[in-house]
Amino acid sequence: MAVKKHSSLDKVLGRLDQLDEANLHNLVQRLARERALLEAVFNTLQEGVLVIDAGGVIEYANEAASHLIGLKEQAVGETVWRLVPGLRDSLQSGAQDAPLVTREFELAYPSPRLVRLYMVPFADGASGVRRQAIILTDITAERKTTAELIENEKISSVLLLAAGVAHELGNPLNSLTIHLQLIDRKLKKLKASKETRSLEDSIKICRDEVTRLDGIIKNFLEALRPRPPSLGELYLPELIEEVLQFQAGELADRGIKVEGEMPDGTPVIMADRDQLKQVFYNLIKNAMEAMQPGGRLSIRLRADDDSVYVAIADTGSGIKAEDLTRLFQPYHTTKVSGHGLGLMIVQRILRDHGGHVGVESKVGVGTVVTLQFPQKHRRVKMLSGG
Repeated sequence: MAVKKHSSLDKVLGRLDQLDEANLHNLVQRLARERALLEAVFNTLQEGVLVIDAGGVIEYANEAASHLIGLKEQAVGETVWRLVPGLRDSLQSGAQDAPLVTREFELAYPSPRLVRLYMVPFADGASGVRRQAIILTDITAERKTTAELIENEKISSVLLLAAGVAHELGNPLNSLTIHLQLIDRKLKKLKASKETRSLEDSIKICRDEVTRLDGIIKNFLEALRPRPPSLGELYLPELIEEVLQFQAGELADRGIKVEGEMPDGTPVIMADRDQLKQVFYNLIKNAMEAMQPGGRLSIRLRADDDSVYVAIADTGSGIKAEDLTRLFQPYHTTKVSGHGLGLMIVQRILRDHGGHVGVESKVGVGTVVTLQFPQKHRRVKMLSGG
């Protein structure tokens, strides 16, 4: 149908000198309609389309191309290599034998983008004039997705290795526990003296340290292995008090004062108790390590109609702007002995609970980490799709 239409149009155009005024008027209207149709088709494309002559002068640009490379209405007639870097060499090889060109390049204007370009020569069937068609595709999101997939693979591999190492550490710890028990039994058979009492104290310290290491490895393995949260009703003030009690000794040793506002009427949430204990342990630990002796840790809870918020504030050194943007990236840490996984794990657990993490910080003043949890009734609606 389209071929016949254009064929009949060609015949009419071939005898323009024989057309009267009425037929010429009809022909002009028909050409205008066809041009409008073709422009509408090209402007629906997501890819940018440019047509340039042998010298690189723009003869046509669709809306996507104009948006992608920041063309203005008067851009027709401009030289394309002023707008798209690196094309000049390809164009100057000559339109007659111009190569097919495909490559990727970055644009800074009108916004930072990564663009894939495909350029192919073609000839006007009637006049034989050689031109170039350029197809531009925005691949910013595609490249970002690919990079994220690669990064996720790296993370998975390293986490798997870390989990294996942590698991293997369990064997020598078990061996140490057994031998410490044997030494303790032999000491009890010896005559009590100042020396044996000193050895018993040392053995107790060793056993306590082994128990502590065993607990660290257990928490580490639980944090590394992503698993769906086992949801149950949870009252956050009670859980936070439990975590603070567990860390009370270290807080006291550092001379850190703890302040709290945890109203009795705080709504319950649906959460995994063990996973949230890990979250609060990590955040309170981070806050402690950011402060000098005599610092102040503040934990405040509030609620609105849909969510419960927990704000954990410290009076520490604060976070620099360049570090704040990379805060949740794996292995990024400002600590000498840090592994850079703590906040990544916190964020993952919050996401699994349908919650969010926000961080505000000022260098020399301190940091506030805010956790947002959906209330029980909101969580039910989320799960049911309501």
